[in-house]
Amino acid sequence: MNRMHILAAAAGFAATAALAQAGPTDAQIAHIVVTANQVDIDAGKLAERKASSADVKAFGKQMVTDHSGVNKQAGDLAHKLGVTPEDNATSKSLKAGGEENVKKLEGLSGKAFDKAYVDHEVAYHEQVLSAIDSTLVPNTKNAELKALIVKVRPAFVAHLEHAKMMQAKLK
Repeated sequence: MNRMHILAAAAGFAATAALAQAGPTDAQIAHIVVTANQVDIDAGKLAERKASSADVKAFGKQMVTDHSGVNKQAGDLAHKLGVTPEDNATSKSLKAGGEENVKKLEGLSGKAFDKAYVDHEVAYHEQVLSAIDSTLVPNTKNAELKALIVKVRPAFVAHLEHAKMMQAKLK
């Protein structure tokens, strides 16, 4: 995995930790949730097109489907609550890291692509789970938004475990 991408992702979640100290608003948390999912949707779409392994292609498709579903739920809930997701340092950092990852992956092919994509998915899902547990859930004030984040957490765990299984096969 590209060291710069790891640093960019870590910076995104460090920004999440900084927001935790200041207490991110629900509007900021909603934007972080949507952005984190979009990052995985974008990488998943690329994996659907470029992966050489059928398993990696299928995983990419699953990421697109699952994370699109979460974003729809988050968008519907934000609309229902009258909350406009608010861009913030964490969501900006996540977006930049996601764009950097896609750019890096676009330059790869075959097994190198598969390995880099899966390695990123492992690291990314670990970071997202950490942010959910340490920042997003503890700081979310709205009960429905918090319930949505808690409800989708097991899917992130399942994605992480699936990615780790594929990572072991690709070594």
